[in-house]
Amino acid sequence: MRRSWIARMAAGAAVILLPTVVTVSAPAAAEPSDQAAARSAEPITLGTQGWQVLSTELAKQPGEQVSSPDFSTKGWLPVKPDDAGAPGTELNALVQNGECPDVFYSDNMRKCFGYMPKLGPVTVPRFAVPWWFRTDFTPPVKPGQSAKLLMPGVVGEADVWVNGTLVADRETVSGSLASRTLDVSKIVRPGKNSLAIKMYPNDPLKMFTLDQVDWGQIPPDNNTGIMFPVKLQVSDELTGGGSWVKQNTAPDGSRSSLTVKTEVTNNSGRAQRAEVSAKITPPSGGKPIVLKQRVSVKANSKQTVSFTPEKYGELRIAKPRLWWPYAMGDQPLYTLSTSVSQQGKVSLGSQSTFGIRSVNTRLVGKSPQAPEGSRIFGINGKEFVFRGGGWAPDLFLRYSKENVAHQIELIKNLGLNGIRLEGHDMPTEFYEQMDRAGILIYGGFMCCDAWQPEPGTKLTERDYRIMYESAVGIAQLERNHPSVFTYGWSDNEPTPRQESETLRGFAENDFDVPLMASAMYKSTPTLGQAGMKEGPYDWVPPSYWYDTTHFDPDDPSRLNVGGSWGFDSEQSAGHTIPTMDSIRRFLSPEEQAKLWQDPKYNQYHANFQTGTEGGYQFGTLNVFDTALAKRYGQWSDLDSFVKQAQAANYENTRSQFESYIAHSTDKSNPATGIVYWQLNKGWPTLLWSLYNYDGDQPGAYFGAQKANKPLHALFTYDDNSVTLSNLGGATQGELSVRAKVYDIDGKVLDEQQAGGISLGSQGVRNAVLKPKVPATTQPPAKAQVYFVELELSQRGKVVDRNVYWRSTQQDVVDWEKTYGKPQATLSQYSDLSALQDLPEATISAVAKTQQKPGPNGADTETSVTVTNTSKTPAVGFYLRADLRKGTADGKELPGDNQVATATWDDNAAVLWPGQSQVLTTSYRSADLKGAAPVVSVSGWNAAKVTVAAPGGTGAPTVAAPAGSSASGGYRIPVPNGTKE
Repeated sequence: MRRSWIARMAAGAAVILLPTVVTVSAPAAAEPSDQAAARSAEPITLGTQGWQVLSTELAKQPGEQVSSPDFSTKGWLPVKPDDAGAPGTELNALVQNGECPDVFYSDNMRKCFGYMPKLGPVTVPRFAVPWWFRTDFTPPVKPGQSAKLLMPGVVGEADVWVNGTLVADRETVSGSLASRTLDVSKIVRPGKNSLAIKMYPNDPLKMFTLDQVDWGQIPPDNNTGIMFPVKLQVSDELTGGGSWVKQNTAPDGSRSSLTVKTEVTNNSGRAQRAEVSAKITPPSGGKPIVLKQRVSVKANSKQTVSFTPEKYGELRIAKPRLWWPYAMGDQPLYTLSTSVSQQGKVSLGSQSTFGIRSVNTRLVGKSPQAPEGSRIFGINGKEFVFRGGGWAPDLFLRYSKENVAHQIELIKNLGLNGIRLEGHDMPTEFYEQMDRAGILIYGGFMCCDAWQPEPGTKLTERDYRIMYESAVGIAQLERNHPSVFTYGWSDNEPTPRQESETLRGFAENDFDVPLMASAMYKSTPTLGQAGMKEGPYDWVPPSYWYDTTHFDPDDPSRLNVGGSWGFDSEQSAGHTIPTMDSIRRFLSPEEQAKLWQDPKYNQYHANFQTGTEGGYQFGTLNVFDTALAKRYGQWSDLDSFVKQAQAANYENTRSQFESYIAHSTDKSNPATGIVYWQLNKGWPTLLWSLYNYDGDQPGAYFGAQKANKPLHALFTYDDNSVTLSNLGGATQGELSVRAKVYDIDGKVLDEQQAGGISLGSQGVRNAVLKPKVPATTQPPAKAQVYFVELELSQRGKVVDRNVYWRSTQQDVVDWEKTYGKPQATLSQYSDLSALQDLPEATISAVAKTQQKPGPNGADTETSVTVTNTSKTPAVGFYLRADLRKGTADGKELPGDNQVATATWDDNAAVLWPGQSQVLTTSYRSADLKGAAPVVSVSGWNAAKVTVAAPGGTGAPTVAAPAGSSASGGYRIPVPNGTKE
């Protein structure tokens, strides 16, 4: 997120990078002999049996004692590593050990641990001192062998001790991404050894680490800890580094030349001869490419061994199997195996996979708004609109494979094609999952902290060293993954030396994806114009996204000009209101009351900022609530507030994504990319999210999902026309679309249709129809609410249905007062208050369940047919279905019974009398916790109905005992068995 003090820089000359792409990713199976050899030579992760953690206020012994193998850790906090193999943060250690068991409920984190009111050094006394992270290990080391400690980056700074010896101090071990190799050959011995890491408190304003910016509350320990695994490499005279593939792939993917590289270090005092082998196996088997090379490595030196296509012609591959984003094609991965042998004995080896694909990027559509053009990306020569969201890790940096897998399921269900990582680079397994899933990653540095030095900041040689080492760490972590397609700086462009040190680290380690000078419209002489923009971040009306003419000519960065042109690296309309199910899980009764009664209340689950009148303050919901009341009318209780907010969030996120799709065809000023700010959060939230921490999918989720359907018909806010889009990977033909306009009483005012339409992959066709809608009205004339229903069919079958609610009194943005602000100032609000007077609709629902394999371990599918059975012409507005835990006769169990992790193919339906719609959800039967599946359907103006969903789930039907309460049991797991 941005700060109002962002420096504004003039644009420079454009430089377009057309990279070769390094793409090594997930571990893959290999021949048994290869597996055994590689396994014996791979580094071992330390602490797999557990860590011990304690504050130096309690553990006052010096490092010589704490790191001694005979040191007693009685009374220390035992910590189980997460799925990345890391112990995590200080707060993670405390929560694992039962302190503050409901840490994410209400403001328990503040009550339990203290409060950080702003970004900066730790101010909570308990965490303002160093903490020890300690573990014992028994390495397979023999006399004369080499032992290298692979120390990852840390959040904060660290002294590293092994067996009573200081191996490296905080002067060296600083930076969350700057991993280091420390020689401990003379320290490590057979038998029990001990590693002790003294973590100094994180200060993101001075250290090149990470922070939470204004995304939520700042954890009181400032995330101090270890989020990547610590490893030990034991070997003979030769030690290996990573193995990777550098590729030169034709822009259209028709051919690729590969260079295989592996690092070999000679730890001895004499030259060593060895045989280096590499094998590439195609994705579906077939004849592998086998490569061998004899090398001599000088004494006490490191050598990169390369297999080049110039010397090994078989590395020139014609018509390779191409890796694509999931919506555009498949994700085939080639297998790479390497080994280094001496006298027939494998000294070191590695196994991985890589994908072949090209990334192209350019600046398009020079215009007054984007004088040098806007950034657009393509994969394998096919350009597309990037549609993603900003990723946030768990607030305590706990990594969970299952959690990531489920969020990938949600991302795909949303129809997004990527995510943005700002400053929170993730463990290796995260990138491996994204590779397999076909989800693109836009990576980059953090804003608003040490990574973004303010003008006049004096950087030291140590700072530049850490920047370079961080670039090396990033390159070695991410060059391996086809999902990573670009990397860049955040708000500001880098300083000249910051840029040169970073580019040197990237280049030396073959990280050659396109690099962006900024996430805004800024440039450097080396990288050229980034061609991006940022904002807004707080409430704007749905029509705002369709504006492409207004911009502040005095701001060359194009900050907070969020209309659908160019590439917006982060933007949204602000706060997201969860469903009532989710709200009850994390807000106290007092907070729930404040949510609908006091918009100026600083909600702890928004963030620490307290401003109420707009600007860069997002801790209160005042701006959102003002617009909600003006447009939809005043609410009377929490239920009616949440109901209105769901519809408003749906309306806005749908418009945001649809506008970028609709305007992608504007040749003079095209929309090329959008990053919704944000996709998720690392804890339960009211601010910037498409889905909540518990997996709950509110109106914002389903609005975004609707906009990003593979085949979709949308109704524009700028010219009231119908646009069709095909966001899939193949041409779709025999399409037809029908548009109907209804007044609020259900009378059809206009009906049009068009057919015989074909759309290519990523194709968009504008102005297919122009429905006749009621004329615009101005106060004091009474506003009319009307509906526009679109049905897109293929060969006579409806494949997409989309309904809009609009007012003849439109939202009018006062642009002069809006420039420079992260929200819109309106001179007139749209009037949708007539929706409050909709007559009651009656609905029915019939559900069934079947066992059916799905993504992420889903084994069950439940579908519900929702029908508007009203006898009068009453529209059933915003009809939402939820899967719940219940009994076989269709009753909900008491308590928190929503299965929040179930993913729906559609939701929030709008139906007229006699109309039906089938909504389908996929989930794991285990998430029912032994209950029977039931489906509830509730609406804006329809009473809730709950029905049984019979079928073969394999789960017994149970009823809760009298007086008992069935708990939530939602499946967004965190590591180590902790539960919020």
